[in-house]
Amino acid sequence: MSDDPDPDPNLSRLSAALGDLPRRGLPPVEKWDPPYCGPIDIRIAADGTWHHNGSPIRRDKLVRLFSTILRCEPDGRVVLVTPVESVGITVEDAAFIAVEMAVDGTGEGRRISFRTNVDDLVSVDPEHGLRFEQGPDGALKPYLHVRRGLWALVTRALTYDLVDLAEERSVDGRPWLGLWAGGTFHTIAPAEAA
Repeated sequence: MSDDPDPDPNLSRLSAALGDLPRRGLPPVEKWDPPYCGPIDIRIAADGTWHHNGSPIRRDKLVRLFSTILRCEPDGRVVLVTPVESVGITVEDAAFIAVEMAVDGTGEGRRISFRTNVDDLVSVDPEHGLRFEQGPDGALKPYLHVRRGLWALVTRALTYDLVDLAEERSVDGRPWLGLWAGGTFHTIAPAEAA
């Protein structure tokens, strides 16, 4: 979508529905129960780029605004939700990308915080955990829970930084490779598989 003066009516409708919301904090989308109005042609690509009708959305403020009204439904669908409607979108991998990381401390007292591609600041803690998966190419793919069942894929460069923090620890009698953050040991892989 371009910055043309005649925006798409679907995007305009969503923006208008959000127009009267307070601008502080995140909207309380978990409290809204609007009707589901079907899918809309919005896609979050695996690299975090938002697309509408096949073209990247180039207005960062619009992407940031829409990112605040994302919700993961119990059936796994990701929707944009306003007080008056809910529309489905496509997410290729994760809703967000973790693009920057700050580490403070070591061992069990370590704190790790991330900034996402839409400027969410998230500290790893019991509610905002890390999970590690193996990609189809065998590469390690860490994810950070951001909010409402929505996750951020950690960039490859930050993945290497996370792996540098890894240590071995026994979990339920088995040796695991993982890392401490936010008072929790986040398992990466069984130590014998690492």
